[in-house]
Amino acid sequence: MALSAFKTYDIRGRVGETLDEGLAYRLGRAFTQVMAPGEVVLGRDIRGSSEMLQDALARGLMDEGAEVLDIGLCGTEEVYFATDHLGAGGGLMVTASHNPIGDNGVKLIGPGARPVSRASGLGEMEALVEADAFGAPVAAVGQRERLDPRADYVARVMSFVETAALRPLKVLVNAGNGAAGPTFDAIASTLAETPLDFVRMHHHPDGTFPNGIPNPLLPENQPATGDAVRAHGADLGVAWDGDFDRCFLFDETGAFIDGEYIVGLLAAAMLARAPGERIVHDPRVMWNTQDVVTGAGGRAVVSRTGHVLIKETMREVDAVYGGEMSAHHYFRDFMYCDSGMIPWLLVVAHMSATGLRLSELVGGMRAAYPSSGEINFRLADPQAAVAAIEAEFTDGASIDRLDGLSAAFDDWRFNLRRSNTEPVVRLNVEARGDWVLLAERTQAISARLNRFR
Repeated sequence: MALSAFKTYDIRGRVGETLDEGLAYRLGRAFTQVMAPGEVVLGRDIRGSSEMLQDALARGLMDEGAEVLDIGLCGTEEVYFATDHLGAGGGLMVTASHNPIGDNGVKLIGPGARPVSRASGLGEMEALVEADAFGAPVAAVGQRERLDPRADYVARVMSFVETAALRPLKVLVNAGNGAAGPTFDAIASTLAETPLDFVRMHHHPDGTFPNGIPNPLLPENQPATGDAVRAHGADLGVAWDGDFDRCFLFDETGAFIDGEYIVGLLAAAMLARAPGERIVHDPRVMWNTQDVVTGAGGRAVVSRTGHVLIKETMREVDAVYGGEMSAHHYFRDFMYCDSGMIPWLLVVAHMSATGLRLSELVGGMRAAYPSSGEINFRLADPQAAVAAIEAEFTDGASIDRLDGLSAAFDDWRFNLRRSNTEPVVRLNVEARGDWVLLAERTQAISARLNRFR
């Protein structure tokens, strides 16, 4: 089997084609050889193939002598938490998150919930899996123990909010039939004495995904949550992807809130708790975040996009929070890891503290810094396309190449990034309070890129 399932930061592939039980078993053995973890936390999402792949991973881990701490159906952040909380030497989460239903994958975690990438062991694991020269199991194989650290995880999540300060709010939550439902219920049980009122939809985990793959970032998936917010008269809506490491928010009108404004909102909320701290953000859309952070007395630090890179930067500068416009939100007091449960709680607490509706909290940001949203272009020659954009659209701009091509003018800027894995370039444009200029610049760059299709 070709090892195309091995990506830069994780394993993802089509079950039965590029990912199967045999590969998962070999990965378990390779993970143990490379990481020497002693104990490994193992979790899975609700997909139909996840339990099978989890069992194969467990066999491989145990055959190399690792002790498996099986936490069952959970979210990726629960594996992050358990790996650190239990002092395990590593963790593995079987999930394909928001990928098509026939896909699955494995996310790999090191001690202290640090990410594992090609630079920190994944490349070695791929070579071992490909060689498939493991031999017989070790003499003292490991054991598999079922654990449930969810109560401790919930206590950590709840440490981010002061429940006594919460005011009456109706919150609609859409788990998308993914793994979020049971974990949300455990959190909600600790909020039973607060004035929060929850409305649940698509809440039961179901690997057939009867309401579609949970990916709220896709525009076609957003009306289901937005319409439900309006129908129930909710103050906000929350929707998660399959392994709920990302959460997406809707205001009281049912409008979807773009990720960069949530980064700004969470930065403001965190700086209200921890004045003067550093906030890390990605460079795709950043003017609003930088303005919010500076205005709140914090220090904004830009990082290349991607969870491994954001986490590294956060550790380097000891940032209290990091956010990406793709809805990944990272917290120093959560092992510098991303969480899909902490953000909505912080937003509810911020709404309670300010007395403002969610549309009011983000309305000023949208008006001051309108943005295009990320636009993807599948092109015949991405390298030539980026070169053409640089030649034609950057005269007089301040150029930055931290992550793709960024060009900033006084009143607008753009970022253009090439995909590492496919012939795609991703465009983001933002402006200072000028929707007409934003539309003109977005249309002009898009038209030029389309000539390379």
